[in-house]
Parts: sequence; C-alpha cells; structure tokens
Amino acid sequence: MSNWEELRKECMQCKKCALWETRTNVVFGVGRQDAEVLFIGEGPGENEDLQGEPFVGRGGKLLDDMLRIIGLDRKENIYIANIVKCRPPQNRDPLNTEQEACMDWLRAQYRLIRPKVVVCLGRIAAKALIKDDFKITQEHGRWFDKDGVKFTAIYHPAALLRDPGKRPETFVDLKEIKKMIEETCKRTYTEGE
Repeated sequence: MSNWEELRKECMQCKKCALWETRTNVVFGVGRQDAEVLFIGEGPGENEDLQGEPFVGRGGKLLDDMLRIIGLDRKENIYIANIVKCRPPQNRDPLNTEQEACMDWLRAQYRLIRPKVVVCLGRIAAKALIKDDFKITQEHGRWFDKDGVKFTAIYHPAALLRDPGKRPETFVDLKEIKKMIEETCKRTYTEGE
C-alpha cells in the first residue's frame, strides 16, 4: 500500500482471520501520519471496538494522562496502533495466528510513518515487535535498537489499572521515553502542551 487512504480502505475490509466475524469496527489507528513516535498495543477491547479508535475508556484515559506527562498527545505528535485491528472475543489475548494475519497492516503503517521511537504497550506487543521471549516485568523501560529505530516497552495501561503499584516504575519509564525522544527526534515535545 502506497498511501494511508488506500491502506485504511483495504484494512477496513480485512477478513484474514476469524476476528472479522465478531467485530463492530476495525480499529485502524489514530494520530499523526508522519509521527516520529509510534505507540503499539496488543489489540482493541470492547470500547475500542465500539468506537473504532485505539485506547479509549479507562485505559485510554490513563494512557492520555501518561502521554500528557511527557508532552505527547495522540492527535498532535504521535501515532497509536495495535498488533491486531479487531477485538478478540471477551478481550482475550490475541492468538498467534491472529497476530500473524494482522501483522502486515501494522508493517504497512510502520513503513508509512517511519518512526524513530517505538513504544510497545504491554508484553504482547513487546513479544511481537522486540523479541519473542520479552519479559515485561524485567525488561520494561529497556531500549533495543532495530535498524536505527529505538524500541522499548512499558506496562499496558490495563495492567496499571489492575496493579497501581506498577505506576512508579512506569513514571520512570515515561521520563526515559521523553529523554530518548529529545535525543532522537527532530520535533520538540514539551510537558503540558
């Protein structure tokens, strides 16, 4: 796919795996199409499926608050997408076959965006994009270089809602993400914008 409009149109009609049968909406992604920073989650939940946008509801509000702390905004200066674009039933983890079926959509988005920094939200995204034996409890906040692009992972907002005790670690990770963005990206990002 050579442009966003074509890619979105094809993705909206996807039937590569069985998730299309139960979806309300394809959750393609949101944000700046020329973003230097890309956030990637695992897949849409119920609210995302209903609204067609990633990270809405309680987890989305928490993510927006986390982003705001480091001067980021989903509509202004980043792009947010998921590994799978359709909601797995009962919000279960996406199966490997579903991730594989959907990965071409994310790869195409990645090629169009050409980010400098990628932040995986949770272990599933980290395992799919950083390394298959990624341990979120041990490796969150650690940086990996992949063809000149900086990759890291933080706890998924849903995990932080379930276990607020992980928030201080995530705050440290967010500050490191801000530092990496300042070192790596051309645009400037300021807190509270």
